[in-house]
Amino acid sequence: MPRNTLKLAVALAVLATPLLSACGGSSAAADDKSVTVYSADGLKGENGDGWYDRVFKDFEKQTGIKVKYVEGGSGEMVQRAVREKANPQADVLVTLPPFIQQADGKGLLQKYAPKGADQVAAADKAADGTWTSVVNNYFGFVYDKKELKPAPTTWEQLLDAKFKNRLQYSTPGVAGDGTAVLVKAMHDFGGKDAALEYLKKLQANNVGPSASTGKLAPKVDKGELLVANGDVQMNYAQSKTMPNLGIWFPARQGGRPTTFALPYAAGLVTKAPHSDNGRKLLDFMLARQAQEQVSEIGGGFSSRTDVKATDANATALTKLMTGVEVFQPDWADIDKNLTAYVDAWKAATGS
Repeated sequence: MPRNTLKLAVALAVLATPLLSACGGSSAAADDKSVTVYSADGLKGENGDGWYDRVFKDFEKQTGIKVKYVEGGSGEMVQRAVREKANPQADVLVTLPPFIQQADGKGLLQKYAPKGADQVAAADKAADGTWTSVVNNYFGFVYDKKELKPAPTTWEQLLDAKFKNRLQYSTPGVAGDGTAVLVKAMHDFGGKDAALEYLKKLQANNVGPSASTGKLAPKVDKGELLVANGDVQMNYAQSKTMPNLGIWFPARQGGRPTTFALPYAAGLVTKAPHSDNGRKLLDFMLARQAQEQVSEIGGGFSSRTDVKATDANATALTKLMTGVEVFQPDWADIDKNLTAYVDAWKAATGS
């Protein structure tokens, strides 16, 4: 989810001009040495040191195909692809659930199983072959380690007055991680109504809407916020340069901390202007070499079950997840009822 306003402005400017001329209409065929990726943020580094940075550089060197990259919130990227459906500009779409399911349901993705997809667990890919996880990940929260000692552990603690205007989560229905707040709350509180009752109370402390999750972590590191939502891969990578950033998983008072898988899922866009290049990039991202770099470089989890990372990051991530209950959301239900859930959240919080 875009790291800062400047990056978003640059990305939108790139999308509005060169991408349209390079990938739209009759000029697309001429520009056969490019591939355009629309992606949720989190995999591209602040300083060119993220997993995408390495993979795209290696892909360009090996194939001569230039990667054109546009990032935003998961919902934002799907909405953009919907608007362009009659004249697609993207070749590959990468989003978090439930937006990858939403994209599939809207006919935005064509069937393609990348090489190596047979090593991806069934839960991490579409049964009809329209999308496949390229990086596994888990939902989480971040807190300011400098100001909050001990670390927060429960949802209920966040209702304390000390968090007023120093707590923020990204917007459900727009950001993947923001939607995840609603998914986790519904699970932890035992249903939609109880979750919305809690989130209504939490709104007294919430700074307000945010289209992107990625820009919240720097605010926590600087002490502007005490708590925000996020995800393990993105926040772990950010913590390398943000020393005050801590990752945690809220629990109900007296209960266990919980989380759920929130993978970066990739699919080939229907009628993509450079479908062959899109297939090549998907194959490359799921190849063993790139998957072995997921934890070492990106701070995430390989989506291939046959890749067993042993690097320092993988060890730290395993420790971080110890004792955390991982549940499986009903993505079919969430995809079907997402609009209704988001509308109910808006009504409850006045957002």
